[in-house]
Amino acid sequence: MNFNVYYFIDEFNKKEIEKLSSKISLIYRNYDKKNDSTELKKLVLYCKNKRRKVYFSNNLKAAIKYNFNGLYIPSFNKNLNFGNIVKDNFEILGSAHNIIELKIKEKQGCSSIFLSPIFKNNKKKKYLDVIKANLLKILTNNKIILLGGINFKTLKRSKMCSPNGIAAISWIKKNGPSINTGPF
Repeated sequence: MNFNVYYFIDEFNKKEIEKLSSKISLIYRNYDKKNDSTELKKLVLYCKNKRRKVYFSNNLKAAIKYNFNGLYIPSFNKNLNFGNIVKDNFEILGSAHNIIELKIKEKQGCSSIFLSPIFKNNKKKKYLDVIKANLLKILTNNKIILLGGINFKTLKRSKMCSPNGIAAISWIKKNGPSINTGPF
Protein backbone atom coordinates (compact mmCIF):
# COMPACT_ATOMS: atom_id res chain seq x y z
CA MET A 1 0.00 0.00 0.00
CA ASN A 2 1.33 3.42 -0.93
CA PHE A 3 1.23 5.86 1.94
CA ASN A 4 1.52 9.50 0.95
CA VAL A 5 2.39 12.54 3.03
CA TYR A 6 1.54 16.03 1.79
CA TYR A 7 2.77 19.40 3.01
CA PHE A 8 1.22 22.73 2.05
CA ILE A 9 3.52 25.63 1.13
CA ASP A 10 2.81 29.20 0.02
CA GLU A 11 6.23 30.05 -1.37
CA PHE A 12 9.36 28.40 -2.70
CA ASN A 13 11.65 28.26 0.30
CA LYS A 14 14.48 25.89 -0.62
CA LYS A 15 15.86 25.71 2.94
CA GLU A 16 12.47 24.73 4.34
CA ILE A 17 11.88 22.09 1.66
CA GLU A 18 15.37 20.59 2.06
CA LYS A 19 14.57 19.84 5.73
CA LEU A 20 11.68 17.59 4.70
CA SER A 21 11.87 13.93 3.85
CA SER A 22 12.04 13.48 0.09
CA LYS A 23 8.94 11.28 0.30
CA ILE A 24 6.76 14.24 1.30
CA SER A 25 4.83 15.73 -1.62
CA LEU A 26 4.22 19.47 -1.75
CA ILE A 27 1.03 21.38 -2.48
CA TYR A 28 1.68 24.96 -3.51
CA ARG A 29 -1.23 27.17 -2.52
CA ASN A 30 -0.99 30.90 -2.35
CA TYR A 31 -4.27 32.73 -2.50
CA ASP A 32 -2.89 36.01 -1.10
CA LYS A 33 -0.54 37.17 -3.82
CA LYS A 34 -0.12 36.95 -7.56
CA ASN A 35 1.95 33.95 -8.62
CA ASP A 36 5.48 34.69 -9.74
CA SER A 37 6.24 32.62 -12.84
CA THR A 38 9.97 32.55 -12.07
CA GLU A 39 9.31 31.21 -8.58
CA LEU A 40 6.91 28.56 -9.93
CA LYS A 41 9.41 27.40 -12.55
CA LYS A 42 12.16 27.16 -9.91
CA LEU A 43 9.88 25.22 -7.55
CA VAL A 44 8.86 22.67 -10.20
CA LEU A 45 12.41 22.24 -11.49
CA TYR A 46 13.77 21.81 -7.97
CA CYS A 47 11.10 19.21 -7.12
CA LYS A 48 11.63 17.30 -10.37
CA ASN A 49 15.39 17.18 -9.74
CA LYS A 50 14.76 15.88 -6.20
CA ARG A 51 12.08 13.43 -7.44
CA ARG A 52 9.50 15.09 -5.21
CA LYS A 53 5.90 15.50 -6.37
CA VAL A 54 4.48 19.01 -6.36
CA TYR A 55 0.89 20.07 -6.94
CA PHE A 56 -0.63 23.46 -7.73
CA SER A 57 -3.72 24.57 -5.88
CA ASN A 58 -6.89 25.75 -7.58
CA ASN A 59 -5.48 26.80 -10.96
CA LEU A 60 -5.54 24.14 -13.66
CA LYS A 61 -3.98 26.33 -16.36
CA ALA A 62 -1.00 27.20 -14.16
CA ALA A 63 -0.58 23.58 -13.04
CA ILE A 64 -0.33 22.44 -16.66
CA LYS A 65 1.66 25.45 -17.90
CA TYR A 66 4.39 25.08 -15.27
CA ASN A 67 4.43 21.27 -15.46
CA PHE A 68 3.28 20.47 -11.92
CA ASN A 69 2.55 16.82 -11.12
CA GLY A 70 -1.08 17.67 -10.65
CA LEU A 71 -3.80 19.90 -9.31
CA TYR A 72 -5.20 20.28 -5.80
CA ILE A 73 -8.83 21.44 -5.75
CA PRO A 74 -9.90 22.97 -2.41
CA SER A 75 -13.32 22.20 -0.97
CA PHE A 76 -14.72 25.64 -1.86
CA ASN A 77 -14.16 25.02 -5.60
CA LYS A 78 -17.33 23.39 -6.95
CA ASN A 79 -16.46 23.75 -10.67
CA LEU A 80 -16.92 20.46 -12.52
CA ASN A 81 -14.66 21.20 -15.51
CA PHE A 82 -11.67 19.13 -14.36
CA GLY A 83 -12.55 15.55 -15.26
CA ASN A 84 -11.45 15.57 -18.91
CA ILE A 85 -7.79 16.57 -18.58
CA VAL A 86 -5.60 14.99 -21.23
CA LYS A 87 -2.10 15.01 -19.75
CA ASP A 88 -0.08 11.94 -18.85
CA ASN A 89 0.69 11.35 -15.18
CA PHE A 90 -1.35 14.38 -14.10
CA GLU A 91 -3.10 13.74 -10.81
CA ILE A 92 -6.07 15.62 -9.39
CA LEU A 93 -6.39 15.88 -5.62
CA GLY A 94 -9.27 17.51 -3.79
CA SER A 95 -10.53 18.21 -0.29
CA ALA A 96 -13.95 17.67 1.22
CA HIS A 97 -15.64 18.33 4.55
CA ASN A 98 -18.85 16.35 4.02
CA ILE A 99 -20.67 13.89 1.72
CA ILE A 100 -21.83 16.59 -0.72
CA GLU A 101 -18.29 17.89 -1.24
CA LEU A 102 -17.00 14.31 -1.44
CA LYS A 103 -19.34 13.56 -4.35
CA ILE A 104 -18.34 16.84 -6.06
CA LYS A 105 -14.67 15.86 -5.79
CA GLU A 106 -15.47 12.52 -7.44
CA LYS A 107 -17.20 14.34 -10.31
CA GLN A 108 -14.17 16.64 -10.62
CA GLY A 109 -12.03 13.57 -11.31
CA CYS A 110 -10.03 13.52 -8.07
CA SER A 111 -8.01 10.36 -7.53
CA SER A 112 -7.35 11.21 -3.87
CA ILE A 113 -9.65 13.12 -1.55
CA PHE A 114 -8.46 14.94 1.54
CA LEU A 115 -11.00 14.63 4.36
CA SER A 116 -10.76 17.71 6.50
CA PRO A 117 -10.56 18.62 9.29
CA ILE A 118 -10.13 15.23 10.89
CA PHE A 119 -9.19 16.35 14.37
CA LYS A 120 -9.68 19.44 16.49
CA ASN A 121 -7.37 22.29 15.56
CA ASN A 122 -7.08 26.04 16.03
CA LYS A 123 -8.62 26.91 12.65
CA LYS A 124 -11.90 24.97 12.80
CA LYS A 125 -14.37 24.41 15.62
CA LYS A 126 -16.05 21.46 13.87
CA TYR A 127 -14.12 18.37 12.86
CA LEU A 128 -14.91 14.90 11.52
CA ASP A 129 -13.00 12.61 13.90
CA VAL A 130 -12.53 8.91 13.21
CA ILE A 131 -16.14 7.70 12.99
CA LYS A 132 -17.35 10.34 10.50
CA ALA A 133 -14.16 9.97 8.46
CA ASN A 134 -14.72 6.22 8.20
CA LEU A 135 -18.36 6.74 7.20
CA LEU A 136 -17.23 9.07 4.40
CA LYS A 137 -14.47 6.67 3.41
CA ILE A 138 -16.89 3.80 2.75
CA LEU A 139 -18.89 6.04 0.41
CA THR A 140 -16.07 6.41 -2.11
CA ASN A 141 -13.60 4.25 -4.01
CA ASN A 142 -11.05 7.07 -4.06
CA LYS A 143 -7.92 7.17 -1.96
CA ILE A 144 -8.44 9.03 1.32
CA ILE A 145 -5.94 11.46 2.79
CA LEU A 146 -6.48 12.82 6.31
CA LEU A 147 -5.97 16.56 6.83
CA GLY A 148 -6.38 18.85 9.80
CA GLY A 149 -5.26 18.45 13.37
CA ILE A 150 -2.66 15.81 12.51
CA ASN A 151 0.11 15.69 15.09
CA PHE A 152 2.06 13.13 17.07
CA LYS A 153 -0.88 12.49 19.45
CA THR A 154 -3.54 12.13 16.75
CA LEU A 155 -1.38 10.11 14.36
CA LYS A 156 -2.14 6.89 16.22
CA ARG A 157 -5.89 7.60 16.08
CA SER A 158 -5.50 8.21 12.35
CA LYS A 159 -4.64 4.54 11.92
CA MET A 160 -8.27 3.66 12.70
CA CYS A 161 -9.25 5.26 9.37
CA SER A 162 -6.73 3.22 7.37
CA PRO A 163 -5.95 6.25 5.19
CA ASN A 164 -3.82 6.29 2.07
CA GLY A 165 -1.94 9.23 3.55
CA ILE A 166 -1.95 12.32 5.69
CA ALA A 167 -1.48 16.01 5.06
CA ALA A 168 -0.35 18.63 7.52
CA ILE A 169 1.07 22.09 7.70
CA SER A 170 2.17 23.16 11.15
CA TRP A 171 3.10 19.71 12.45
CA ILE A 172 5.37 18.90 9.50
CA LYS A 173 6.86 22.39 9.56
CA LYS A 174 7.60 22.09 13.27
CA ASN A 175 8.94 18.51 13.16
CA GLY A 176 10.59 18.56 9.75
CA PRO A 177 12.27 15.38 8.59
CA SER A 178 11.98 13.62 11.96
CA ILE A 179 8.42 12.46 11.41
CA ASN A 180 8.12 8.76 10.78
CA THR A 181 4.63 8.51 9.38
CA GLY A 182 4.05 5.29 7.82
CA PRO A 183 2.58 3.27 6.59
CA PHE A 184 1.89 3.36 10.33
